[in-house]
Amino acid sequence: MSQIKHKLLDKEDEVLQAILRAVTSVQQQTGYGSIEITVHDGRVTQIERREKVRFEHKVGQSKI
Repeated sequence: MSQIKHKLLDKEDEVLQAILRAVTSVQQQTGYGSIEITVHDGRVTQIERREKVRFEHKVGQSKI
């Protein structure tokens, strides 16, 4: 029984490491934004990245 549990923990650790690698990759590729992790039945099923692109405009300002 303990061997089975040990193998399960190894698999869980592999999954957690894969998730960590994915989140780190998304974080490094995102300048500004958010990362959303979707969990279904206690398992990570999706990682989404939303990135903001901001523009600074000076409209309607005239020099007098």
